[in-house]
Order: sequence, then structure tokens, then C-alpha cells
Amino acid sequence: MTDTDNSAAAAPDQQEVAPINEAGGRIGSLDFIRGLAVMGILVANIVAFGQPFSAYMWPEGFLVPDGDPGGWQWIVQFVAIDSKMRGLFSLLFGAGMVLFMEKAWARGATRWLQFRRLCWLLLFGLLHFFLLWQGDILALYAMCGTLVLLTLKWKPKTKIVTALLVYVIGSLLWASSFAFMYAVAETPFGDRPEMADSIDGVIAAKSDPLADEAIENPLKQDGTYAELVEHRLTEHTFDPFSFFLLVSVETIPLMLLGAALFQLGMFSGGMDPGRMRVWGWTGVIAGSALTLAIALWVKSVGFSYFSTMFAFIGASMLPRLPVILGLAALLALWGAGKKGWLGERVVATGRMAFSNYLGTSFVLLFVFSPWALDLFGVLNRPQLYLVVLAVWVLMLLWSKPWLERFRYGPLEWLWRCLTYGRMFALRR
Repeated sequence: MTDTDNSAAAAPDQQEVAPINEAGGRIGSLDFIRGLAVMGILVANIVAFGQPFSAYMWPEGFLVPDGDPGGWQWIVQFVAIDSKMRGLFSLLFGAGMVLFMEKAWARGATRWLQFRRLCWLLLFGLLHFFLLWQGDILALYAMCGTLVLLTLKWKPKTKIVTALLVYVIGSLLWASSFAFMYAVAETPFGDRPEMADSIDGVIAAKSDPLADEAIENPLKQDGTYAELVEHRLTEHTFDPFSFFLLVSVETIPLMLLGAALFQLGMFSGGMDPGRMRVWGWTGVIAGSALTLAIALWVKSVGFSYFSTMFAFIGASMLPRLPVILGLAALLALWGAGKKGWLGERVVATGRMAFSNYLGTSFVLLFVFSPWALDLFGVLNRPQLYLVVLAVWVLMLLWSKPWLERFRYGPLEWLWRCLTYGRMFALRR
């Protein structure tokens, strides 16, 4: 451990919770990567904020012309952003769990402290889902993190082998499942007599969510906030747990990999920079090339419903793993000790990732709700990207001044107080 880590262990009121409190040392590059990830994840999510959820994958889900002739913006986002930012978040969450527990163990605490922390995160996530936005990932991280918590004392090699095994098996299962759905619904394969029993279930996989959107979209356009919350509570009660079942085979392995890579020194200069650079670029280039091939295939079949679903959930899961790991390696090298106006603000944004993530949903609630700016279903894809730029500016402008005056971001501070069951000083 560095001197910084030892002092943090000795003084728990200075310890990080995300970890996003100190820039420099073992967590400096974590903060930088987290800052870029919290900004990048908005690019992936903005369509689902401003248009129906189906539009996130399926361009025809837009309520207006999507403003993307030829689908090239969809392709660029699919290759460069979609699921990669969430993947980076998952890696960093695993790394943060190790850092948190290293400091907790140094003070004589047990994994119950981390478990209590995850329980509060689950509550934050559920409140986020039902009160602000249905695309929440905090509840997912709380549930996956609870399972990862049991593995934290495993050796890094054991974590890596287990993670890769689960990830590969999960990706093959999802790819085969969604390939079958695409083949049944959108190719002559579904016309075979033996597919008669399967076709109804596959059709329902499309018709059911679209039918729900037919009810939900008018609420987002003309309804009250209370009506929308009631709809989520009654019609989407178990969605956060269904989402866990859907993506845990990706999220848990990525958390394990993040924990192992943190232990091996990826974020603290403990790995050979030359090797990190080589396998980082190799992973990004090779994985992106394969993802591009998938995107071009989707374009060739016309961005149909099940082809886009197959691309997002099934086919791209395996090739995006080297991209996520490659990005983590390259950003760890690039972000270590990042200085300058922009670099410092990205680090500050990462140190307040929790506040910025939930704060984004709060701000966009006013942008898209009918009782505020009323822009849901109005903006096309390029216009939604302009909203992203505006929110980025807000993140970069407020995070650094806040941290110059306060020890933690506002929600990081609240989460910390709830975790330890006592009040901590907020002002510096």
C-alpha cells in the first residue's frame, strides 16, 4: 500500500466510498476512467431518456424520424459506446469493492460493512428506477456486488479464470437464444411447421413491450408525474430483478475482472506499460472490428427489431469484452496523474460519479417531462446528442468547484453516512 492508502485506512473519515474521493495514487486513474465512463454512459442512454425504450436498440422505435439516414450514427454508437461504458463501470465497481475492503480490513471491519453499503445502494437504485428513470444500473450493481463480495479474497488468477469462463458461457447462451428469436421471427426458418410452437412466444417478446410502451408513451408525453410513477410501480415492479437475471452473466464477470486487475496493479502502475499498451490497442481494434461487422450486418437486414436485439444482447457480448479491457488499460495509462483544465474536471466528475449519474436522471426528468420542457418523443438522434453535450458541460463545471469546498459529492456523502451509521464532516 502507498502512504496515501495507509493514511486513509487510519482515518476512516477520509476514506472514499465509490471510491471517488482522492485523486492520485492507486485511485487517480480510477477517477479519470470513471469520469469518462459516467459521461459516456449518457451517450448510450440518451435515446432511452428522450424516446421510448425500444428506440435504444431499434431505430423504428423513435416517435419522430430518427434523423439518422442510413443508420450510420446508430452504427458509430453501437461500435464505440453501447455497453462499453457500462462495462467500464462494472470493472471499476469491482476495483472499488477491493479498495473499500482493503481499507475496511485494515481497520478490523468485516465484509458486513460492504454488504450494508450494497443494501443502501440497492435502495438508491430502486428509488432511481421508480422515481426518476427505468434505465437504472445501481440496483443491478448492488445485487451483482453482493455475489462478488464472496470472492474478494480469491487470488487474482482465480477471479480471472472464473470471470472469463462465466462470461464466455453466458455470451454463447445469449447469442444462441437471440439468434433463434431472430431466425424464427424474421427469416424463413420460422415458417417451418416445427416452429409453430415457438413463434407465438417469440412474437410476444416483441408485442408485449411495445404494447406497454403504447400505454407508457402517452403518460410521458401528457401524463402527470404521479401517473408515471404509479405505472412503473404496478407494471414494472420486478423489472430491476429481471434486468439482473438478464445481464448478471456479463456484469459479475466484469466486476471480478476489475477486482483482479486492481489487485494486479493496472490502475497504479503495477503492470508493464508497454504490455498494457499493446494488449489495450489490440483489444480495442480487434473487438471493435468484430462489432462493426455485426453492425453492418444489422444494416444489411434493415435494422429490424430482432436483428438489433440480437446484435445488442447476443452477438456483441463476446467481442466487446476485449474492447472493455483494452479501453481500461489504455485509459489507466492515459489517466494517471492527468492534469490540465479538462483533465482535472474529468477526474472531479469521476470522484462524484454517483452524484453525477443520479443527478443526470434528475436533470433530464425536467428536460423530457410534460410538466417541464416537454421534449419526450420530440428530439431526433442528433438533437439528443446536443442534450448530451449540455449535460456534459454541467458535469464538468460543477464537480470541481464542489470538491474544492466539500470532501465528497452530496450523494457520496449521504451513502457514506448511511453505510457507517453516523454523520461525517462534509465541508473541508
